[in-house]
Amino acid sequence: MTTADLSPQELRTLVAVAREGGFSAAAVTLGMTQSAVSHAVRGIERKVGVVLFARGRQGARPTAAGERAVAHARRVLRMLDTLVAEARGTGAGPDAGDTVTGPLRIAAFRSAALHLLPPALERLAARHPGIEPTVRVVREIGPGTAGEVAEGRADVGIATLGTSSPVPPELIGDVLLEEPYALVHPAGHPDPRSLPLVDWTENCSSYTRTWWAAQDWIPCATVRAEDDGAVLSMVSSGLGMAIMPALSLTSAPLTTEITDLGPDRPTRSIGYVTTPELATTVAVRALIRELRALRPRVG
Repeated sequence: MTTADLSPQELRTLVAVAREGGFSAAAVTLGMTQSAVSHAVRGIERKVGVVLFARGRQGARPTAAGERAVAHARRVLRMLDTLVAEARGTGAGPDAGDTVTGPLRIAAFRSAALHLLPPALERLAARHPGIEPTVRVVREIGPGTAGEVAEGRADVGIATLGTSSPVPPELIGDVLLEEPYALVHPAGHPDPRSLPLVDWTENCSSYTRTWWAAQDWIPCATVRAEDDGAVLSMVSSGLGMAIMPALSLTSAPLTTEITDLGPDRPTRSIGYVTTPELATTVAVRALIRELRALRPRVG
């Protein structure tokens, strides 16, 4: 036997066991017995030729090979769903692109989900009412939104792109906009650069780190927040100043003031990432088109 013998049901079994963390819980979601799930996984492992799950008292956890296999399984199952949706749309007539229906899974970091996606999704709904977008907010730390796409949990990721966060080799993507950083501080403060720095982890991991290091007026952060919204709240309360990208400052409180950092200010690249196979699908292409249409109005 070869891996070509793997059926969609076997792929669903792999995904369910990984998601539920064990054979018994996966059996419940699949409507199977625990022994049937266990037998199915052993059969899959024989076909693939490698152990995919480590069994133990705490359940079953994917091995390194298993994690990779599950990611591929999610992506294959997603393409099977897309095959059906687009084939049905094609059968509906010459304007098939307008009749495609089904989910569009989007992963985005917080400020993109709040300020970049809503107008794009509004335009998408007007042109493609059958597409059903769902947005999952993911912290842009470690694998971030790109990791959600690579693992098959999202179709498109809105990601920060740069030298320290390039597009993963198995994905494709492009920059949608460059957003500048600015200084935000309590309104009317006579010397905002003298204030303590308020920051959050996602901001510190930005590839603008080199610019930050060259600014002798920027102190080490003395106040840490969970996200950019909390940073703005602290700044508006007079607890310090912050250096933030434009999307995060879209809804800055009236009690804050934004000061330009000059021509050498750092910028952050915001783009999309998706898989090569999903990049050609109607739903993904439609979303990217709407995001590009909004580009001149952002940043």
